Amino acid sequence: MNYEQTLAYLFSQLPMYQRVGKAAYKADLSNTHLLCKLLGNPEDKFRSIHVAGTNGKGSTCHMLASILQEAGFRVGLYTSPHLKDFRERIKINGEMISEIDVISFVNEYSAKFEKINLSFFEWTVGLAFDYFSNQKVDVALIETGLGGRLDSTNVITPEVSIITNIGIDHTQFLGDTIEKIAIEKAGIIKVGIPVVIGETQEETKSIYEDKAKAVGSDIYFAKQNTGQKYLTDLKGIYQRKNIATCLEALKILNSKGWNISKENIKKGLLSIQKNTGLKGRWQILNKKPLTICDTGHNEAGMKEILNQISDTKYKDLHIVFGVVNDKSIENILILMPKSARYYFCEANIPRALDENKLRDQALKYGLQGESYSTVKNALLSANENASTNDLIFIGGSTFVVAEVL
Repeated sequence: MNYEQTLAYLFSQLPMYQRVGKAAYKADLSNTHLLCKLLGNPEDKFRSIHVAGTNGKGSTCHMLASILQEAGFRVGLYTSPHLKDFRERIKINGEMISEIDVISFVNEYSAKFEKINLSFFEWTVGLAFDYFSNQKVDVALIETGLGGRLDSTNVITPEVSIITNIGIDHTQFLGDTIEKIAIEKAGIIKVGIPVVIGETQEETKSIYEDKAKAVGSDIYFAKQNTGQKYLTDLKGIYQRKNIATCLEALKILNSKGWNISKENIKKGLLSIQKNTGLKGRWQILNKKPLTICDTGHNEAGMKEILNQISDTKYKDLHIVFGVVNDKSIENILILMPKSARYYFCEANIPRALDENKLRDQALKYGLQGESYSTVKNALLSANENASTNDLIFIGGSTFVVAEVL
């Protein structure tokens, strides 16, 4: 297979949660253990940092990767989903895995993997672990895909575990309360491994403390005011919380002899996009009209985005907006500004909510706008209607942002 055929195999023949939703979800780790055994347990051959949470885990992974690169480490980075290129999910020092490496892995293992019926995510976890092992990374940042306890990444024994925060998301898998979701995320806390909690939430604090005590792990709660001491090239105000989380994790690593300096931290935080290629976090696409996209897509994420919009100067607000069809969106729609003009659209994936259904639901909350069958047409219309002093915001779904980028 060439690269295009390899991607077609991964995307269309394997169950992929981002595209089809619930049908791709695996509720145990048995397949991942079989997968790792077939690969010779590569996850045991490099040091790692494990990051879970409802929001901020991707940014936190990229921040830490950038800082560790500045400190001279060879750093693997595994995140999901990708925005433009599948290979964004697997990087070393900001460089994506090569097409040849993807092809070789799939060609070598497809027959064996088909016998154990792996999902798309399980495949990519195996590819990442195998690649990081073969390339002899010093450390890898490993972001959970969904939840924690039963996530395919939860077979590693990291140097430190991180849980950024908890919000209501993926309730069909993780539970319908903050407490239930926290229990799932707390599943990454392992025996004797220190854990950092990014945001202290009263509903979840005792859950983490109880789990850490049960497995003999030291627990640290990030001090949010520390995040204001450093500047970053990421523009979102909400990134201060992620900086504070990183600083707490770095203290733990330094206590283990990692020798990461304040200068490494300063340079790393100012070079995240250059060092890692992170996109889609309050990313400015145009100045006149000011056009910004952000991948925040749940209630907590949207609150942060709307806070930032309220701090932004503009004349009129235009919102290009699309969502997926397997989530309750009422708690998001009720937050959205009624003064904006909306361009409801449907991303090009089976999981996307029909743009007309989205418009009809939004209308119940006083949100006015037109529906468009594609993201491209929605953005074209927004650009036609916006003046140079207006703000165009693009979001609601990672996949809407991905199409714009």
